[in-house]
Order: sequence, then structure tokens, then C-alpha cells
Amino acid sequence: MKKWYGGILIASMFMLLILRYGLMNNPIGDGYLMNAFSNGSNPLEWVQATIPPVIKTPENSVQVISTDTVVFSLFARRNFSNEEQTSLHTWNLLEHLIDQAQLLPNGVEAIKEAASPWNSLMDSIEEEKSGYTNESSKKSGKEKQCPHFINKVNATVHKGGGLKLRLPCGLTQGSSITIIGIPDGLLGNFRIDLTGEALPGEPDPPIILHYNVRLHGDKVTEDPVIVQNTWSTAHDWGEEERCPSPTPEKIRKVDELDQCNKIVGGNGTRVASMHSEVSRRSSVAHEGSMNRRYFPFKQGYLSVVTLRVGTEGIQTSIDGKHITSFAYRETLEPWLVSEVRISGDMKLMSVVASGLPTSEDSEHAIDLEQLKSAPLPSKKPPHLFIGVFSTANNFKRRMAVRRTWMQYTDVRTGNVAVRFFVGLHKNQLVNEELWNEASTYGDIQLMPFVDYYNLITWKTLAICIFGTEVASAKYVMKTDDDAFVRVDEVLASLKRIKVNSGLLYGLINSDSQPHRSTDSKWYISLEEWPEEKYPPWAHGPGYVVSQDIAKQVYKRYKEGRLKIFKLEDVAMGIWISEMQKEGLKVRYERDEKIYNEGCKDGYTVAHYQGPREMLCLWQKLQEGDGARCCGERK
Repeated sequence: MKKWYGGILIASMFMLLILRYGLMNNPIGDGYLMNAFSNGSNPLEWVQATIPPVIKTPENSVQVISTDTVVFSLFARRNFSNEEQTSLHTWNLLEHLIDQAQLLPNGVEAIKEAASPWNSLMDSIEEEKSGYTNESSKKSGKEKQCPHFINKVNATVHKGGGLKLRLPCGLTQGSSITIIGIPDGLLGNFRIDLTGEALPGEPDPPIILHYNVRLHGDKVTEDPVIVQNTWSTAHDWGEEERCPSPTPEKIRKVDELDQCNKIVGGNGTRVASMHSEVSRRSSVAHEGSMNRRYFPFKQGYLSVVTLRVGTEGIQTSIDGKHITSFAYRETLEPWLVSEVRISGDMKLMSVVASGLPTSEDSEHAIDLEQLKSAPLPSKKPPHLFIGVFSTANNFKRRMAVRRTWMQYTDVRTGNVAVRFFVGLHKNQLVNEELWNEASTYGDIQLMPFVDYYNLITWKTLAICIFGTEVASAKYVMKTDDDAFVRVDEVLASLKRIKVNSGLLYGLINSDSQPHRSTDSKWYISLEEWPEEKYPPWAHGPGYVVSQDIAKQVYKRYKEGRLKIFKLEDVAMGIWISEMQKEGLKVRYERDEKIYNEGCKDGYTVAHYQGPREMLCLWQKLQEGDGARCCGERK
């Protein structure tokens, strides 16, 4: 009897091992994660709960990679040319960043995640240098350049099938995805997922946006509903956002648009205008006198769905009417999107992705030499150094800055130096494009971490490091790649102020409080900042500090006593306040013409300006029209 029980136990353990191996090595096909219409449970949850969080090799073998190994991989000395080395001046001074990485959300993960794309990029560069790249691979590489527009016409998917549209270089602000199709089949339920790149060893990619349409309701409601959410291996499913909302009084705005349009679920009948009057009468006759509640989708009716990338989140419109907004969540940002996945009861006509991030072909640039960064002066340091926040696939924004305010005479002659501070992308093609751009223009400083929004304080630190340790500038300025900076006006203001030390110049906020609501993009817990108010700080689109403050920032970082705060502009105010307590005399100089949102005539800095607006603003200055704005906020 004991042998019999023992045999059963051994056989059971063997079957469990086989089942676990099968689940790890065979993702769940086109369903990828779950049935398209489930309520969000993850069938791999019980398996993942037994596996410790580790970094895995691409072969799916479990292997823990130590922090020392990651640091060595990122900061190992390599045989770079002088042009390549210029992009890594700050990188090499951030070697101990991981020592304090736990102070920012996902900081350690962002550095560890950077190791794999960095090694892949280095391997690609070495292959190219060694001449291993053959003609066919060169050709395929050219074909894989970041396109502006991708479409699939007559991409018919019916009765539970699936379609995947690859986005080689992710999404950026202004990108849009338009899906034309008819909900049909037994239920008419379907889902649209914007997914990222899967981590090595992980069977499923993160879902930056899960858009699930349930025409006949679900376990929560019998009425039709749209459910939006996110998923990642680290955080599983997030909190569902439903439309119609069960708590309409709590609906907040994303990019000034409601999370859920209040008309959804209200009284009304959704009839597509493209249908004939006969179809209308037939539909009404079938439904009888029942008063239907408004819902943007209807079984058997054509729908045009557009998802658009905004500043704060993704907005969705149906047949031209805004329906939902979905705010970006931590580490799940639009630049990470690598694929659109559509599945369920949807008869698709076409899928179009437009406004995609596109790199410029420098080989055909007529004014290439004019766009290259002026080298740092060897004898006389620049008067002002400007560090610009940017992300890897924001190619168009950087080119707009190069063609506009980086053409000021003071920038071209080296009196003002400008550099973009950019983290790594998870996509190798984007990193290769970024590396080529950096080598071509000489104005990019690469960061040794994956570029998540909540890590921007590290970029502020990097700007202070470059501005003092590399450029030795008298003043250091921070701005964004969607901000237009009137360099001449900034220099004139600094000359007028005549303060060489202890200076914070910008749009100073002297009476602000932490956002305590967890719904806020700028939420700060009591643990992060226990006081009722912040010390004075300057808004992020454009502020300047004197050299002594920037040097103190780097010094305190090296000593391990720099308070790392996730709101970078507030962080600078906190750092200056701490210096003030230790005897630094501080001068807060407010400039009302630095606009935090949009543009007003007479601006010093105009924020939220797209590439077209940037070029328009520059043209007005060149034609003698002065600092006049060009249009609405973008």
C-alpha cells in the first residue's frame, strides 16, 4: 500500500513538473493571457506565485543576475570612437546611480532593464564595425526604419480571430490608431490591446492599454460596458476603469477630457448615420418601443474607433465622438507600445497607425552641418548650458529644436551649449536609430536606464553633472523637447539679474502643496513629503540655476545625501532649500513670461509646442514678427 501511495506521489509530482514546463514554454496562443472577454483574471497567476522574481535569459532558463553584473555590463570600458564617446560623458559619471535607485519607484528595475538593450546595441555596433553585416541584412535594416504610417486594409478578422499590427518604433504624443470594423458574432464582444516588448524569459508582454468592449455586460453589469486596464508581470492587472462609470461623480479628466463621456449609458438610441432609412426602421421595429441607453458600439453596425496619444493619457473616440480617456500608469507609457492586438467578435475592415515617431534620414539632409552641435569651447566655457529632457523615439521633437532655437547665434558659437538627455528604449531598432542620431549630431547624452517618466529627477541630476563637470558653464538650465526657448531673452535676463551664485530663475511657485489624492498624476504620500507645503521651486519647462547650486547637487549625490524626489522641478526647490539651511544665500528670480502651459505673446519659454509650432515660432522671430504665438496648445 505504501509503495502504491508513493508511486502516486511521484507520478503527481512528475505531472506537475510537466504542466509547469508546458505553461512556461507555451504561451496561450492568440488569446495571450486570457480569454478576450474574461473579467481580468490571469491563468498564469498560480504558476507565477511560486516563481521568485528574477531576471531570466532569453532561453527561459532561470538565472539571477546580480546588481554588480548589471553595473559591469552597463559601465564596462568599450572601444568607442571620439564621436561616440561624446554621448556618454554623463553616463560614465552615473556609475553609482544604482546605489540610491531604490529611492525612486521602479528605479532599480529601470537600470536592470537597461542592461539587455544596451548589450544588444553594443553587439549590433560591433558587428557593423567588424563588417559582419552582409548586404541582405543591411537591406532589411533599411526596410525596418521607423515609418510614419502603417496600415492593414481588408484585414478581415471574424469570430474570435486575432490581428497583430507591429509598431517598430512605438508611439509618441500625437500618434493615433484607427480601427474600422463591425462587432458581430455570437456576442459582439472584442478587445484592443496596446502591448509592449516582453522582457527576456517572460511569455507575455505588458499591456499598456487593455480596451475591452462587452456588448452584453459581464459579471458586474448586464448592460453594455467598456473596460480599460493595464497588465504587467510585475503588477498583474491594475484597477479597472469602466464606462459607463459606476461612480460618475468621481469621473476625472485626462488631457481635459472625461475618463468616460457622461452620455454613455444615458437615454438614447445609437444608430449609425451611414445606414439607410430602411435599416433604421427595421432596427426600430426589431427593438419595439424599448428605450435603449446610449452605447457607442452596436452589434452588426460599422464603427470607426480612434485611439490617440495625448500628454497625460490615451483618448478614444467612436465615430468622431470622444468616449473614453485613460491616464498612463507607472512604467506603462506610450513609447513602450510595440504592437496593436485585436481579437474577439469583430469583423475588421482596416487598421491604420499614423503620426508614428520617425527618424530623419541624415544622409539626405541638405543643412546637416548647420544642425550638428558646436563642440564645447576648449578655452572659454559656455556662459549657459541648457539640458533638454527627451525620450528615445521623440525624433521629430529633437529635430524641431535643432532647426529652431538651437540656431541662435549664441548656440552656434558655443556661448550657449545644448544637449538632449535621453534614456534607453526597450526596442533595439529605436536604440540603433538613437545611437546613429547621437553620433551624427553630437548633442545627445545617453542615460544608463530605461526612460520611465518617474525617473526624470535623474535627468535633472545628469544635467547638473554635465553643466558643471563637462561644460563648466556659469549657469545651468533645464527644459523639455516640446518647449521653445528664447535663448536671447534668457541671456538678457541673466545679465539684468547680475547674480552669479545662489540663483534660481524661472516661473517660481512659492505657495504650493503636495497632491494627496491618489488619483493625481502628481500624487505624493506623507512618507515622501510629510510637510504641508513645498519650499519655493520653479516650473519644469524652463528654469536656470547658478553653477554653485548645480555643483552642490552633484556633490551631495556623490556623498549620498541628495534627497531623491520624483517631481524633478520640486526636487530642485527642495535641494536648494536644504542648501539654504546650511548657509547658502538664495535669490529667487521669477519670470512671468516662462509659460508652463502653452504660449502667450512675448514669451520667454513656451511649453507644449509641437514640431510645427516650433518651426512657426522660429519663422516669426526670423521675419521680425517678434515673440508671437502660432496656434492652440498641442
